[in-house]
Amino acid sequence: MTGAVHPRFIESPPEAVTFDYWDTLVCTRSAGTREARRAALTGTLTGFGVAVDPATLDGALDAAVRAHNEHWHANRQFPVEAGATVVMDTLGLCLDTSQRRQVVEAFVAAAVDLRPELTPGAADLLQHLSSAGVPIGIVCDVGLTASPVLRTYLDHHGVLELFDHWSFSDEVGVYKPDAAIFHHALEGLGGVSPSRAVHIGDLRRTDVAGARGVGMVTVRYAGRHDDDPSGGAEADLVVYDHDGLATLLGVSPHPG
Repeated sequence: MTGAVHPRFIESPPEAVTFDYWDTLVCTRSAGTREARRAALTGTLTGFGVAVDPATLDGALDAAVRAHNEHWHANRQFPVEAGATVVMDTLGLCLDTSQRRQVVEAFVAAAVDLRPELTPGAADLLQHLSSAGVPIGIVCDVGLTASPVLRTYLDHHGVLELFDHWSFSDEVGVYKPDAAIFHHALEGLGGVSPSRAVHIGDLRRTDVAGARGVGMVTVRYAGRHDDDPSGGAEADLVVYDHDGLATLLGVSPHPG
C-alpha cells in the first residue's frame, strides 16, 4: 500500500465512497461463468435436438466476449441478451422465435447460481465504512452477467444491504469513464460533491480516468489486477489490499 491520508480528508473523511465491482469487490476468476454458460447452452440446444461441439461452442462464447469488449471500449451499450444473439449467429443456428428466446434465457440465467468470492478484506472495509456512516455506492461496467445477478452475489455474502446506491451500466446506459455514470452515483448518494467523494477501482482507463474527470479522489486497488501503466494516468492512491484503506481515507469506526 502506498500513499497517506489524502489532503482533502485530513480534517474530515469523505462524504461518499464508490466502488468498482469486478476485481475490486468480487473476484472474476472465482466465478466459473464460462463453465456454467457452456453447460446451460448445451442442455438447451440438446433439448432442441441440436448437437454442438464443445470447442465450437467455446468459439462462439469467445465471439460474444469480443463483441462485448468492442462495445465497451467504444462506450456503446451491449446488453447481456446481445451476447446470446452473437452465440446463436456465430453457430449459425436455425431456431424459431421460441427457441431463440429459450437460448437467451439460458445464457442470461446461467450465472445466477454462482457464488464468486469477495476480494480479501472487502467485506471488512464495507462494514467499516458503513459503521462510520459513510454512504457507499457501486459504479460498475456490466459485462455478460446482468446487474440483477451481480446483486445476488453481494447478497450471498451479506454485504448488499451495506450499499446505499448502485450505478450499473446496464441500468444507467453508459460505461465508465463516461461522467454520467459517476454523476448518477453521486446524486444517488445524496448529491455529494465530487471533491468530497472517493472512487475505488482497478482500471486506469475506466475507474481512474472517469472518477478523476468528475473531480473525485481516485484509489486504484491492485490486489487482484495490477493494471498496466499504458491504461492511463495513475490514481491518487494505490493499494494492494483493503486493510487499512479506511484509515488512509481518515475514516474511523462509528463510536457505537
